[in-house]
Amino acid sequence: QVQLVESGGGLVQAGGSLRLSCAASGRTFSRYDMGWFRQAPGKEREFVATIRWSGGSTYYADSVKGRFTISRDNTKNTVYLQMNSLKPEDTAVYYCATSRTRFGSSWFTSQYEYDYWGQGTQVTVSS
Repeated sequence: QVQLVESGGGLVQAGGSLRLSCAASGRTFSRYDMGWFRQAPGKEREFVATIRWSGGSTYYADSVKGRFTISRDNTKNTVYLQMNSLKPEDTAVYYCATSRTRFGSSWFTSQYEYDYWGQGTQVTVSS
């Protein structure tokens, strides 16, 4: 059974930083792209960032490019999201997910391209 467990969320002032972690189990982690999504109250879940199964390349939503960094450690089955220069509009529940496709070669930015999800971690940025 695949499990994803996020941690690291919290309350931070605008301009601050947080680092989210997502620990995976039940699947050969290193074969799948990983993604981060977020969902603010009353809004649809939106793509934030994704990282290739090998960890060699990354892709970001325009809204976070230059502020957020996704990374992974395949020896620890963990993916990270370093969030800097946080803004109030970054407030949301953040979810990690694993792609449906192994050894992906295109970028997966739709939530429907991911099949397992964590429970989410709340990030609140105060102004």
